[in-house]
Amino acid sequence: MSLASGNLDSFALNRRNLLLTAGTALLTPSQVFAQAARKGGTLKIAAPHNPSTLDPMTGRSGPDHAYLYALFDSLIEWDFVSLTPKPGLAESWAYPDPKTLVLKLRSGVKFHDGSALDAAAVKQNLEWGLTDQRSAVKVDLASIASIEVRGPLEVALLLKVADTSLPLTLSDRAGMMRSPKAVAEKGQGHDRSPVGSGAYKFVSWADNDRVVLVRNADYWKQGEPGPDGIELKIISEPQTALRSVIAGENDFTYYVPPQQKVVAERARNIVTNVGPSLQVGMLYFNYGRGPLTDLRVRQAVNHAVDRATYIRATAAGLGEVADMALPKAHWAYAPELAGHYKHDPEKAKALLKEAGHPDGIELHLIAWNDQVSRQRTEVLLEMFRKANIRIKLSTGSGVDTAGQFFGKQEGDMHLSFWTGRPDPSLTYGLMFAEGSFFNAGRGATPGLADALAEAKAGATIEARKASFVKVQRIVTEAALYCPIMFDVQLVVHAQKVNGYRPNLIGKPKFEGVSLSA
Repeated sequence: MSLASGNLDSFALNRRNLLLTAGTALLTPSQVFAQAARKGGTLKIAAPHNPSTLDPMTGRSGPDHAYLYALFDSLIEWDFVSLTPKPGLAESWAYPDPKTLVLKLRSGVKFHDGSALDAAAVKQNLEWGLTDQRSAVKVDLASIASIEVRGPLEVALLLKVADTSLPLTLSDRAGMMRSPKAVAEKGQGHDRSPVGSGAYKFVSWADNDRVVLVRNADYWKQGEPGPDGIELKIISEPQTALRSVIAGENDFTYYVPPQQKVVAERARNIVTNVGPSLQVGMLYFNYGRGPLTDLRVRQAVNHAVDRATYIRATAAGLGEVADMALPKAHWAYAPELAGHYKHDPEKAKALLKEAGHPDGIELHLIAWNDQVSRQRTEVLLEMFRKANIRIKLSTGSGVDTAGQFFGKQEGDMHLSFWTGRPDPSLTYGLMFAEGSFFNAGRGATPGLADALAEAKAGATIEARKASFVKVQRIVTEAALYCPIMFDVQLVVHAQKVNGYRPNLIGKPKFEGVSLSA
């Protein structure tokens, strides 16, 4: 099937694998839209993470998206279930030739500061993302050679190479449009006082306390229900966040640990929503320096981890073993690579001995310090002990440890997760491409850039899938990371919250959500 028209219906996954249920409610689409919809009230959310920034082009933390989706519109959006691209700020798009992508923008859209969201604004945003020193989306936009304004509402992206993944790339951070006027006036202050065009406007952000948003009365999607405001109270301990919803202090929480599912189900007037997601728990490696420059040490770490036992011990058995960064239901999953690193502590010891560490090795692990993460770390430490891998442990918040490992390039491994992206080229490019922020060593892996370019250029879904097998084989055989498990998406909210829909990305969007009286 051709991908050139921007119609990626063949990306749709098996629907029965996408909407699962547990607890008190099954939120099928018909039930969702049958619920009462009204404007008004304040949606109070217990959010597990303080943002890294509120500027989509400078932030580097996956959990930021829960904030960004409300503040910013993207050029192209994605379907909640299939992740196929659909119109956003761009009403339509087309490839007149393999190296040109033309976007036709929606008329009459304005940023929160009243400035026009037109072709000139899109050009300024994308050029900033491509060139600014602070940009976190350079890898996302790397296939773009130049940008032309061909009319007030028409933008042409002239590409270095064919890239059929670009529409879905523009549904993520790189396609979230910021007011050029506000960025110019505020500079780095835009990180903390953003101006987008989304359904909600920024009001305030108190670090590690709360983010407050107010409804955008001039939003271009008129007639939708929704609260008058959203208040995201930052509660880093997920058990505390859940208790706040049960007690009625908050209306909604997400990233709820699977162990808390039973607690939520027993509560009154609470809806429990369980579904799959692309979020993969993993060990990031810094393979650019230190002991993990040796392939055999990286392979030893992978063989040391008993993934199935980890899921039983830390997630009440709710999860999927991760052999790669894509789950089995994904169109680009490569079954031939499943089980490449079987749990084998003796083989891990032999690999370490071969690498010059007959008595084992010490590695510096950086991990999160919340209660769930501490439990997961303890389980891993015991597995490592059996493979003669000793751990020097440092812990901190999600944002702080990311800055420590990826920014300052401290530590050998980082226990965290990857939250998934609409297109797998983003996932593998952002994690492993040369110079990418999430590639802690910043180095290149032989053959990977060419394989990624081939995967982006594929004219059919079949061609892209074959190319992604090459990408994933390179990453797996080079042991560039240690994927462990795919988390389930567990969301808990009060019954008065109507219209919430899960999505495969696993990050909450509040489009269509309203509050009952």
